[in-house]
Amino acid sequence: MTEPASVAPSTMTLADGRTLEYYDARRKDSDLVVVYHHGTPNIGEPPLPVLEASAARGISWVSFSRPGYANSTRVKGRAVSHVAEDVAQVTDALGVERFAVLGHSGGGPHALACAALLPDRVSAVVSIAGLAPLLVDGFEREGDAWFEGMYAGGKLELKAAVAGAKALRALLSEVEWDPDMFTAGDVEAFGGPWGWLHHVVEMANAGGVSGMIDDNLAFVHPWGFELADVAAPTLLMHGDRDRIVPVRHSEWIAERLPDVEVWREEEHSHISVLMRAEDALDWIVAHR
Repeated sequence: MTEPASVAPSTMTLADGRTLEYYDARRKDSDLVVVYHHGTPNIGEPPLPVLEASAARGISWVSFSRPGYANSTRVKGRAVSHVAEDVAQVTDALGVERFAVLGHSGGGPHALACAALLPDRVSAVVSIAGLAPLLVDGFEREGDAWFEGMYAGGKLELKAAVAGAKALRALLSEVEWDPDMFTAGDVEAFGGPWGWLHHVVEMANAGGVSGMIDDNLAFVHPWGFELADVAAPTLLMHGDRDRIVPVRHSEWIAERLPDVEVWREEEHSHISVLMRAEDALDWIVAHR
């Protein structure tokens, strides 16, 4: 097992012949493993801003780059549910039988998928600023309700995903960075340890937009599992000021989970809510 100070990616060959890039950031003095699900677009590097705090709590990490990111082989048409089999194979290879899952933003749905589809292995779930499914009862009958509150660029991107891969790729080839996605609180968070996110986004973008396209298509198509099957204790943490994924998404998910807590952060938004990540770690320890 590697120590967090020297975490580097490795690759493994999955049962179907694909390559998956993963990170083994477990510690010898830790017996509580959290599988981290990265945002969109990111790579799978474990969340460096909380590694020290994790070690103090006896937590260590396993993470991976989803198909289409970094050195992980792309899977066209993958559903959110696809992630569970990849997680099962990575954790089997590492000898990790039971673990918690944590996802931020686009990683939130993938964390929920693991809990629903690997119920005997997932001890607890944390989704931070995560999306709700689009094609389910409630949102789709309300027209644009799923998109309500998103910044303009994000709404265009996800509506392009609804139109299909070709439309989304065309949009991404033309779109420019939209500063309206972030609040002043987000900008402040970027100025601290969570500036690490710039690094993982840059690394993801360096490999092209295929991973981002496949993530977005997965979000707006059937996820491949039922939220009601997420039996593990679940924490949904979301900032009220989030412009990328409006807080209503976590509220809607919470109504459909059997064992859930919702932490609505009045002063936080999509990135600044990560300033509460250490509190989420305490929650994971309490629900191991």
